[in-house]
Amino acid sequence: MNCIIAQSGGPTTVINSSVYGVIKENFDLNLYENVYGGVNGIEGILAKKIINLSSIDQNKLEIFKNSPSSGLGSCRYKLKDFSENEEEYKKLISILREYKISTFFYVGGNDSMDTIAKLSTYAIAKDINIKFIGIPKTIDNDLKYIDHTPGFGSAAKFISTSVLETYLDSKVYSNNGIFILESMGRDTGWLAAAASLAKIKGTSCVDLIYLPESSFSLDKFIKDVQKVYNEKHSVYIVASEGLKNKDGEFLSATKSETHDNFGHSQLGGVGSILKAVILKANITKRVKVLELGVLQRCSMHCASETDLHEAELVGRYALKNSMNCTNGLMVSIKRISNLPYKSEPIFIEANKVANNIKYFPTEWINEEGNGVTEEALAYLTPLVEDLDSTNTLPIYESFAI
Repeated sequence: MNCIIAQSGGPTTVINSSVYGVIKENFDLNLYENVYGGVNGIEGILAKKIINLSSIDQNKLEIFKNSPSSGLGSCRYKLKDFSENEEEYKKLISILREYKISTFFYVGGNDSMDTIAKLSTYAIAKDINIKFIGIPKTIDNDLKYIDHTPGFGSAAKFISTSVLETYLDSKVYSNNGIFILESMGRDTGWLAAAASLAKIKGTSCVDLIYLPESSFSLDKFIKDVQKVYNEKHSVYIVASEGLKNKDGEFLSATKSETHDNFGHSQLGGVGSILKAVILKANITKRVKVLELGVLQRCSMHCASETDLHEAELVGRYALKNSMNCTNGLMVSIKRISNLPYKSEPIFIEANKVANNIKYFPTEWINEEGNGVTEEALAYLTPLVEDLDSTNTLPIYESFAI
């Protein structure tokens, strides 16, 4: 029998490491005759865009492992419930049987786990002997029942490193103005919170951090900025793209009129909105904005070794246990300790993960709603580290600050 693996949703820096883990573990254990790859996710499999990964040259596999973005392509394809449209399910099962597939691995986030939950439910209901197993990924770190998602650690390292470097750039003048960095994060503030890791000489580079989990007030924002500017003649701000007001409306509502197949708003532009507010308040005319955009999910040059390792590990764990596990599971990561950092892969039901969101804990947001606590730093720090090392972020020196 054979297995197949595909990728879905937004890419991450380390998503290919999970595919590599499945392939390499099968080389070691020889559980399946072939590991096939579905190009462009379930949408591609339905179009029979399928390749044999077991025949790929080993050198190419090693390069693939350390390549960013989804090396098998991706999709945002929403399966309807089989009670509404069973034809897609029948077509998919027919294709999987044609390739003698007994296990389907899907690497993705919340929506991908929805797909795994639906397919496994269908397989059980129709007594189909094919297993559907989820392998987690998302830079947003918003999957429930998992300590952290593969992809988040590398994004967190890139964001915090970018803060370090742009902070130094923003501090070269005696009157430095205001710098705003916008991170991804439609629903949660995990990525923006990662900026808190950036420190120079033991002092945080970021003055103000704003997350979607705390309702955003423009009046309070102006007071925060004015206070810091009066004290330091400079302000470094990090804002999540998903900031919402007290009514739950996106601050960048004018940017969120388009949606993907799962109904998610396409955001961006919060930094420019905040700049306009600051200029209108006449705090200073020196305001710069940096939107990190897709660099957060594809910067392999800044990947976390821990993240790369765990991404491969969840792939290996999925393959190793696929013969003996029940249908409809997702590999999760359980944190055992922070110091020293230890974790282990475990299984969780995919239907528990699907259509749920893990929010940044409100108790990890400071009382002012413009920063994070030491508990957040303790959680974040190990995820950007090199393996077996305390070397987390670059160490820089400046004699001007």
